[in-house]
Amino acid sequence: MVARHVHPDSIRDLFSRAMSDMYRAEVPQYGTLLELVADVNAVTLRADSALRAMLEQGCEIERLGIERHGAIRLGAAQELFDMRRVFAVMGMYPVGYYDLSIAGVPVHSTAFRPIAEGALRRNPFRVFTSLLRLDLIEDLALRAEAEAILAARQIFTPRVLELVDVFEAEGGLTRPEAEEFVRATLDTFRWHSVATVDLDTYQKLHRTHRLVADIVSFKGPHINHLTPRTLDIDAVQAGMPQCGITPKAVIEGPPRRKCPILLRQTSFKALDEPIAFSHSAGNVASGTHTARFGEIEQRGVALTTTGRSLYDQLLATVRRDVQLGALDPNAVAYEVELSERFQSFPDDWAELRRRGLAFFRYSATATGLTSSPCCESLCELIARGFLRFDPIVYEDFLPVSAAGIFQSNLGTDEQKNYSAHSNRGQFEEALGAVVQDELELYEKGEKVSLERALKQLGSPQIAFA
Repeated sequence: MVARHVHPDSIRDLFSRAMSDMYRAEVPQYGTLLELVADVNAVTLRADSALRAMLEQGCEIERLGIERHGAIRLGAAQELFDMRRVFAVMGMYPVGYYDLSIAGVPVHSTAFRPIAEGALRRNPFRVFTSLLRLDLIEDLALRAEAEAILAARQIFTPRVLELVDVFEAEGGLTRPEAEEFVRATLDTFRWHSVATVDLDTYQKLHRTHRLVADIVSFKGPHINHLTPRTLDIDAVQAGMPQCGITPKAVIEGPPRRKCPILLRQTSFKALDEPIAFSHSAGNVASGTHTARFGEIEQRGVALTTTGRSLYDQLLATVRRDVQLGALDPNAVAYEVELSERFQSFPDDWAELRRRGLAFFRYSATATGLTSSPCCESLCELIARGFLRFDPIVYEDFLPVSAAGIFQSNLGTDEQKNYSAHSNRGQFEEALGAVVQDELELYEKGEKVSLERALKQLGSPQIAFA
């Protein structure tokens, strides 16, 4: 009898839960954060029946408690190539290209995540994965040294890559293989309190950029945060100090709204953790390193190209007029200005749909399915209660917000002006694949849902309007 393969969705679910357990054991404050988020979500759902109904319609209630995104930083092209293969075993694929060098962070990134609607409902685990831009290290000798250090390490055990080979050759893994794969892969993301470089080398890398030191100086890409999803990030931000956690000055992303858009994120500063550094004489030097921190996110509707353009324009004017850094005292002024500028961004689901600013998932209502409606337009179907539309969750990330989180969790306002910027071609060459366009995925999801709903209503001829 041929052994059955475990579905990648199940492997992803096993892995994300194991990752959460590991991180909770390593960073106790993460457990405190999970409890706070769970309490806020429960209160929010009890107080807002309309929100609960919308989440139930989109099958989001089930995924809310398990939803996480992690972040890792890789140092070499081969590491990114192998990481893509590893995540494919879990049904996670590279979506989006993010150039963080424009914000003074010497990395470019993608998000590995599930893309099918059913896979997202099962477990929308995402890992924001960054690759160090060695070409942005101006000190050529230090660049060569960093490259040599990275070339000497292997972030995966041989068994992990053997199991990836099996998955690719056989089209899947058996249950015992899947469980072994999860255990073995988890080791790649563990924290290591012993550096692979001496203190002098670490300090040279640190002076170049803190993220360079974090990426180059250790055995592997320790998970640096694991983020739960909240339904009210402002309540979490206000509640963190009561739990003994100090949040960053401002919430990254758009302001608080009745109809949330894109992604809002906050975090607490990275921990100062003791590190042992090697020494050429065989001695061990002690020091500290900041890398791991806590982050929370609130997800809103995915925006169309038009909506995203308006969002970027409004955010840029605020950031231009109110200078804000990781330790900035201008937090209140920034938040007030942000809310005022975004008054011009519609805060109504119907208006967002009418103006083509956001993506929605369409479904036939019970009334529509039993009424054999005869309508001439999409608007008429909606107005008569035959067709409903619900916001499609934004599953991806925002480069400005990501850079803001990176800077604030390191406790620095450090900025660099790099001469080189976006290099998507270089990133995709290292990846060994083309990153998928998130806007195309949302557009396809919206189109498929509308076609399905119109067919159920017996109105397949109605055009999108």
